[in-house]
Amino acid sequence: MRSPALTTSSDGFLLHGEPFRIISGAMHYFRIHPDLWADRLRKARLMGLNTVETYVPWNLHQPDPDSDLVLDGLLDLPRYLRLAHAEGLHVLLRPGPYICAEWDGGGLPSWLTSDPDIRLRSSDPRFTDALDRYLDILLPPLLPYMAANDGPVIAVQVENEYGAYGDDTAYLKHVHQALRSRGVEELLFTCDQAGSAHHLAAGSLPGVLSTATFGGRIEESLKALRAHMPEGPLMCSEFWIGWFDHWGEEHHVRDAESAAADLDKLLAAGASVNIYMFHGGTNFGFTNGANHDQCYAPIVTSYDYDAALTESGDPGPKYHAFREVIARHAPVPDEPAPAPAPRLSGITVELDRRAPLLPYATALDTSLARSEHPLTMEEFGQRSGYALYRTTLPEAGDGLLHFTGGVGDRAQVFVDGAPVGVLERERHDETLPLRVPRPGATLDVLVENMGGVNYGPRIGAAKGLLGPVTLNGTALLGWDTHRLPLADLSTVPFAPAEAAPVTVPAFHHGTFEVDTPADTFLSLPGWTKGQAWINGFHLGRYWNRGPQRTLYVPGPVLRAGANDLVLLELNATTSSRAQFTDTPDLGPVKP
Repeated sequence: MRSPALTTSSDGFLLHGEPFRIISGAMHYFRIHPDLWADRLRKARLMGLNTVETYVPWNLHQPDPDSDLVLDGLLDLPRYLRLAHAEGLHVLLRPGPYICAEWDGGGLPSWLTSDPDIRLRSSDPRFTDALDRYLDILLPPLLPYMAANDGPVIAVQVENEYGAYGDDTAYLKHVHQALRSRGVEELLFTCDQAGSAHHLAAGSLPGVLSTATFGGRIEESLKALRAHMPEGPLMCSEFWIGWFDHWGEEHHVRDAESAAADLDKLLAAGASVNIYMFHGGTNFGFTNGANHDQCYAPIVTSYDYDAALTESGDPGPKYHAFREVIARHAPVPDEPAPAPAPRLSGITVELDRRAPLLPYATALDTSLARSEHPLTMEEFGQRSGYALYRTTLPEAGDGLLHFTGGVGDRAQVFVDGAPVGVLERERHDETLPLRVPRPGATLDVLVENMGGVNYGPRIGAAKGLLGPVTLNGTALLGWDTHRLPLADLSTVPFAPAEAAPVTVPAFHHGTFEVDTPADTFLSLPGWTKGQAWINGFHLGRYWNRGPQRTLYVPGPVLRAGANDLVLLELNATTSSRAQFTDTPDLGPVKP
């Protein structure tokens, strides 16, 4: 085995034998439109970074257990690494297998986490065998980009904050050996939260560099890392400069002056750093994660994170403040800081074509064989999106529906097509009163997967209907289930919209003209909750619960001339218009 490009001394790093300090920023390729990767990497270099860091989401790269590795579009990691190399940036690669990242399921694929008996992130052979098969297909296309092959990747992480989850050292050794035996020769490192000596100890591995994650208490955090690791380079592998948002909360920000002062303390102490996040990006499509402590809390579409670069890639206050700090400790390019990019504004879209969701769902060729009791989404192999469950109600009159175990994660209930109520996992809802108009009435339950838990013991919690459904204590049997992953909207039967208000879930379509494509933000006043697509690109989820009020639209998804906007609105609406603005609205700021 050759010597890795990046090595350690008693108190620092050496790159090809010369003293080197890592000044890195986190930037996840899968949260950025690929046509904007080069722009974001250039802005990283101009701020003074010499390295960028990225996670690798297993669940997107291997969506099925027997599928080939997906490496296109947002997932073209080799292209991202080539662009980083061309910009003169090194790369810290964090392949997991678990990434957290406020990402759906923490990056673990649902086909794996749905096994009720598997012990995740452990030496359970069911887990390690699946991991080995994944690394067998992931690593070969990445090895050419390792520093040993004159590529940009100088270090690779073993697991991710493992000490906060478990203490299976045999498992960590397995991950270590799995990387080495497949040709990864570069420096390996672990990362754990500095605030807990137990986390540092449980997440570390002899012979592997320990790094720490923290956002403040710089001297105390570095001291804790040094107490755990008597010699070697001190590195904050996640220097938290902002935070993420859940639906229903206020928007999190961190003062730029405070974050810059802490960055200065880190660098003055001689430590290396990875700023989390340099550029947050967006949870496009159905990729957002969720947390579950006392209750389920899904994460919003924006991953702006109050980062140095905004969600749309403009330098924010932290960008300029950090550039000044870095210049005190390391060379910064003698080039001007990048200016804000042009934005589109003032466009109004009339959504004048419509298609109700429930008839579309039942007409699709995605129905499953009838089951006595409803199945979970995992049981019928659906990773994300929606599922429509249908059965009949045996008798008329007032009744009480009971959903055993609740719903995962939000259910809208209809009787003969009329809405009768909503149940939400975050409120622990299990019952719903209703009036059945006639014997044999149709009961529809539309369930939305709001994002897989990404942290803690509830990763892999089931989606859909989670158990039997009863009416006045009698089980409802004979369920038809229709899958709605919504990966392709080309078959939606749009027709001219009627003047009457919409009272049921429906797709809405409109066209608009663009002269010169540029970034913009979709604003939806009067709309309640749903999904948005432009020219087939899935922007993500909107919800007037907030805090987020606009959706970021990357300029490359637009085209000169005619463009298509599709909304799936889940609630009644009287609105038929959408707007584009040049200003994001991420909601009121958390004090």
